[in-house]
Amino acid sequence: MTDSSVETVMSRGVVTLAPDDTLATASALMVEKGIRHLVILEKGRVVGVLSERDLLQRAFARSVGYTERDRNTLMRSVQAREVVLRAPITTGPETALSEAANLMVEKKIGCLPVVSAGALVGVVTATDLLRHAGAERPQSQPVAHVPGHLR
Repeated sequence: MTDSSVETVMSRGVVTLAPDDTLATASALMVEKGIRHLVILEKGRVVGVLSERDLLQRAFARSVGYTERDRNTLMRSVQAREVVLRAPITTGPETALSEAANLMVEKKIGCLPVVSAGALVGVVTATDLLRHAGAERPQSQPVAHVPGHLR
């Protein structure tokens, strides 16, 4: 991966939540938008990131005896602020892609909110980085199948 900047691959139309929004709202937005991460904003500042994994962990309660009704009640009663990291890891638009990728691997996170002058300007995900890496890779030639040589 050449060392382009985060700005070249980040998504700009970031879907956000407020800290008081419920997990039910978060889940509905993720399904509707086909995304796995929501940035939590409070007064224009990034205060957290809610991932699909966060929602799934909370839904684990269902598998230990909660009914669908209990799950729905729980999801409507829990606010995003209760499940997100308090000190979100962010990056700037000028950050090198390799640096952003290394940070995501080191911290075991799937996305980085991109902040400039204290304001959210985008988000870069592992998928964005993989798409970029794949676009740079030369097209490989298909492997020929030689009968009798595959076991």
